Parts: sequence; structure tokens; C-alpha cells
Amino acid sequence: MSAISSSSPTASSGAAAATPAEIDASCRVPVLVLFGSAAVWLVIASVLGFIATLKFHSPNLLADCAWLTYGRVHPASLNALIYGFGIQAGLGVLLWLICQLGRARLALMPLVTAGAKTWNLGMTLGILGILAGENTGYEWLEMPRYASVILFASYLAIGIGALLTLHQRSEKKLYISQWFLLAALFWFPWIYSTANLLLVAMPVRGALQAAIDGWYINNLLTIWFGFIGLAAFFYFIPKILRRPLYSEYLGQFVFWGLAIFGSWGGVLLGAPLPSWMAALSTVAAVLTIIPIIFAARNIFGTLRDGTADAAGAVPLKFIKFGAAAFVVASLARIATCYDKASEILNFTWWLPAVAQLALYGFFAMTMFGAIYYILPRVSGVAMPSGKLITAQFWLAALGIVIYVAALAIGGLKQGQALNDASQPFLNVMQSTLMPLRLSTTGDLLMLAANFVFLVYFLGVLNQIRLAVQKCIIGETAGVAS
Repeated sequence: MSAISSSSPTASSGAAAATPAEIDASCRVPVLVLFGSAAVWLVIASVLGFIATLKFHSPNLLADCAWLTYGRVHPASLNALIYGFGIQAGLGVLLWLICQLGRARLALMPLVTAGAKTWNLGMTLGILGILAGENTGYEWLEMPRYASVILFASYLAIGIGALLTLHQRSEKKLYISQWFLLAALFWFPWIYSTANLLLVAMPVRGALQAAIDGWYINNLLTIWFGFIGLAAFFYFIPKILRRPLYSEYLGQFVFWGLAIFGSWGGVLLGAPLPSWMAALSTVAAVLTIIPIIFAARNIFGTLRDGTADAAGAVPLKFIKFGAAAFVVASLARIATCYDKASEILNFTWWLPAVAQLALYGFFAMTMFGAIYYILPRVSGVAMPSGKLITAQFWLAALGIVIYVAALAIGGLKQGQALNDASQPFLNVMQSTLMPLRLSTTGDLLMLAANFVFLVYFLGVLNQIRLAVQKCIIGETAGVAS
């Protein structure tokens, strides 16, 4: 592959490049479907997650309703966040970036739109299946088999359109963001089909199930979410600041470093597996420190001394937060691979804190920034309210900071107490009540932020509706005259 040094490539082939307006028009419908659905599922995930966290304070809350027990509400919330919001927001950004960087109209737009709608059908069936008690029991893969099949087929429909668009691009050279997008596009169907085949369709036996589940979670978090987020960093930051990426070569090193070593993690120390598996996973995880540091150097080197205009300042604020969370979450996940740290942090609130920092602090915040940059372009309407978006940023930022800090500190104390044989287990559990109460405050703030995001998107849709009505009235008046 070859890369160029600008996030705004110029056409280098004989094919006529599509204009930005034509590109935005071609991908308008599927991108709006993906972003709108993501906003709805994000609120659903937050509501279910808030119900789950309240059960730590009041175990009898909704206890008479089997559908809303913790064992069903929590995985439903997590799956709604990952597949309802995360995958759909990432696919929307991926489609738009592939069109923009390739200067090509979206290919097979009806197929891609149908795939986006069918994905939401699978999501609805999957979440209802979890709440009805049809949980598979595997973390991040809890949705029943019939829902997984629909999600896989929907992803293929969207992916075929994205690949054909990449093939038909007028700009033949690949920018570094396209490397990450193309790898992520292929990575998800591989890991999702493999994990479902070996855990749900034809399940392997014993401890290998935990190893495969851990491998899947690590690949989805490190590679798919990580690559989509890095592609967004390497495109939007230079684009908003109107300056080249700090280093193309660092970006290439980050790509190969994470692609080679990032996919080997996921097996925790102490797992009931051959010791070489945990050792290999630990070595690979530790080696990812180098590409993560280089990614941070590339991101913050591009940000240094750069200023954004008024239109780009709001998206850049979210993306900066996401970049900082990416570095912190990545290093925190690596820390749990060390033997001494694992003895204290494993099976504590530390792990959920780091996972939420990666999913929401890094990926969701980055997607918010990307969506706020893309939406005015694909919709053709201005942002309804800058103050509304600023309020969402501070609610989301404060919420994730409070949530992660409370659970991380509480998990550290919990792990130290669990390793103290003189501490009764009941006392250890009681000591986590205060961190849990603080984390509930963070959950509430993130719920408010996600609701604001949905309100913003509904405002955009309303402006589109008014613009269409005005256009229809104008055409009718012209015909009548």
C-alpha cells in the first residue's frame, strides 16, 4: 500500500472525481440511518445500564420482573452499547471516510441502506432475546444465534458496498486512514463468525471457551474499535486544523504494530489454560505499548500549536478527549497483563472501569466528534445548537471521568482487600459501596449526555424535513405559475 501526506487527496487517475456535494448526497441515506439508529441504541443502552447499576443499591428494584433482573439487563445494556451504538456509528464514519478519501460516490447505496436497516432488526431481536432469558452466556456475545446471523448478513451487505466504493475510487493512492478502515472492514466478520462458530454453533469444550471469548473481546476492542478510532484521529485532526499529519511513517508503524501484536491478547494470567497461552498473550499485549506510544506521538504532534475555526472547534473537543482516553485505556489494559498487577486487579471493578473508558471515553467520544463534523455535510443543514453540543460534551466528559475514577480506585482497594486473608469477604464487598454510588452518578451524567445527543439528531432530522417541505412547496408554486 502507498500513502500520501494529506487528508485531502487529489485525484491521481483518469477517472473523474466526484465533488464533495455529490459524495455527501450519495451516502446521505445510509449514513443518517446508521447515525440515527446509533443515537437511539445509545440511549437504550444507558437506560438499561442505569437500571443495572441501581440494583447494587437496591437489590429488590424491579425484582418481580424477570426481564429486568441484573443478569439480563446488564448484558443487554452492554450489547446495545457495542453493537447498537458502537458498530453502527463506526460503520457510518467508515462509509463517509471511504467515499471522501477515494473521491467516489457510495456504491450499491440501496444495498447498504438495506443492510443498515436489517442490522437494527437483528439488534432488536437480539436485545429482546437477552431480556427474555436466551442469553448465550459468553461476554460480548450474549445475543441468540438467530440475531447473530442477521447481524452478520447485514454487515456483509454494508461491507460489500464499502469495498466496491473503495475499488471505484478516483484517488488511487491510499491515505493512512484508509489502511485502518480496510483492515477493520475485514476484521469484524472474521472474528465475529469465528467466535460464534466455536462458542455458539459448534461450541468447544471447557476452558477453551474462555480463551476464545477473551480473544474475541480483545480483537473487537483493540482492532475494530481501535482501528476505526485511529482512522478518525488521523483524518479529522489534520482536516480540522488544516495541516498535514505529523508523520505518515509513524502512522504506518502504528498500523502494522497493532495488526501484528494487538490481536494476540485476551488471555488473562491465571486462566485455567496452558501457561504458554497466557505468556504469549502477555508478551503481545506488552509489545503493543510501542505502537500506542507512537500513535500518541502522531496525534498530539499534529495537535500541537494547532487551532480550529468555529465550525471545527466542537468536533475537535470530543476527538481530543477520545485521543487522551485511548492512550490511558490502552495502557491500563496492558497493566493488567503483568503478574503482580493481575493478582490485585483481576476480578475487581478495575476491569469494568477500563472497558468503559475504552468503549465510551475513547470510542464513543471520538464518534461524537466525527458525527458532529459529518452530519452538517451529509444533511445539508447547520448544527441546531452549539450550546446543546457543549452541554453534551461536559456531561459526557464528567460522567466518564467520575465513573472510571470511582471504579478504578474502588477496584484497586477491592483487590488489595481480597488478597488479605484476614479480611472477611462481606467486609470487602461492603467497602465497594461508596465507589459504586459515585459510579452511579457518572452513569446518570452519561445518560443525560446521550439523551442530549439524541435530541440533537432529532433536531437535524426536523430541519431536513422542513427543508424538504419548503422545496416541495417551491416546486409546486413554480408549476402552478
